[in-house]
Amino acid sequence: MVSVTSYGAARNVTGSCHLVKIGSSSILIDCGMFQGNGDSSKNYEDFEFDISKINYLILTHAHLDHIGRVPKLIKDGFSGKIIATKATKDIARIMLLDSANILQEEYRTLRRKARRRGEEETILEPLYTKDDVKSVFEKKWTTLEYFEEHKLKNRIKVSLGNAGHILGSAFVMLDYQEDNKTKRIVFSGDLGSPERLIIDNPDNVGEVDHLFIESTYGDRRHKPLDESIDEFKNAIRSTLKQNGNVIIPSFALERTQEILWLLHLMHDNGELPKCSIYLDSPLAIKATKLYNRYPVYLSDELRYTPGSGGDPFSFSWLKTSTSSNQSIAINKVKERAIIIAGSGMCTGGRIMHHLKHRLWSARNAIIFVGYQVRGTLGRRIVDGDKHIKIYGEDIFVKANVYTINGFSAHADQKELIDWMRPIEGLKNLFLIHGETDKMEIFSDAIKKELGYESKIVEHGISIKL
Repeated sequence: MVSVTSYGAARNVTGSCHLVKIGSSSILIDCGMFQGNGDSSKNYEDFEFDISKINYLILTHAHLDHIGRVPKLIKDGFSGKIIATKATKDIARIMLLDSANILQEEYRTLRRKARRRGEEETILEPLYTKDDVKSVFEKKWTTLEYFEEHKLKNRIKVSLGNAGHILGSAFVMLDYQEDNKTKRIVFSGDLGSPERLIIDNPDNVGEVDHLFIESTYGDRRHKPLDESIDEFKNAIRSTLKQNGNVIIPSFALERTQEILWLLHLMHDNGELPKCSIYLDSPLAIKATKLYNRYPVYLSDELRYTPGSGGDPFSFSWLKTSTSSNQSIAINKVKERAIIIAGSGMCTGGRIMHHLKHRLWSARNAIIFVGYQVRGTLGRRIVDGDKHIKIYGEDIFVKANVYTINGFSAHADQKELIDWMRPIEGLKNLFLIHGETDKMEIFSDAIKKELGYESKIVEHGISIKL
């Protein structure tokens, strides 16, 4: 008896959580946070499955929408083994500690406001604390290299392939025996584009019986990377030449490192007008150090950069700010500047202060280089809202807004289909991790290009394989 039930990322982009049952073994693929669309309240709800019966938790990569509820899972009773790449384990540690800090700060703020209203008892405790995160890494972990086989119970084997999404990202291959034949279930995790700037391309997967594939950008083609790079450079140069500031809301993993690499190249090639560049994100600073710890996963051209001592993500104009005082000081600087800060969807963090100080001026620019989930402030700005509220203050959006999707860490429709094209023996194809309208377009494209019928996975509905 083999079944899969999705408790997140089903007709939704976030909250990845898929329960695989093979005989008496229960394997959870990811345990991510719900983000955007007012879905964050779902993170506090009880899990919809028996945690005590989960034998293994396999993590595809360390973005919060794939790992963000792991501390809650353990706090609520998970006692099995965690499996991931070593890079994912290392990145998960800094991501979850940062998440716990944000949750704690939000709790304090909400509780302080509620106390003034006499409603203090209505505020939920933080989803988890830093101590809960530490408990995650006190559990038994197995870290795997790509395509290294690891035996689970009941003659099940797991192996991980490079998904090309972020450092350490993986698709999951589960091999099991049925009717004296080896069958394979694959979860794509998040697949990256072959045209990535700093990490290796996704691996091919080979034979697959049952595939669960992400569909974040299943409805479209990205702009060619070269065009996106040119658009990025032009936005930077035109803004700086009118003595404006460039604000880049950026995700700490992968996107920040890509932007630093591009700015480094512009600096070395004489394409960047003189300015100050601020990386105002303690999390991104820590993540960048981890990228330097795993050079084997980086593309060949990043192995050495002239004038930097071999660090592709650092150069003379770059300044990092780790403390709140350093971050505040940036908003007092008069010279033109590029400011890279989180969060990538403008849902909180230091980017909010920089937007508050600069979004109202037509000299400035905000460059979005990542996907903006519905319901986030970033999505509202991208969709053209001219008035937004930041920390209770109404801000008029006069800055130039650039949306450059070619940097996406997700494969687009063609790239997803091309990744599936060499697969042999595919019997069942399921779409996860996407918005419904995009999945429907993707399903039609798959039928047209590959001839496969695909099914959109429903939340909480078990699929018998």
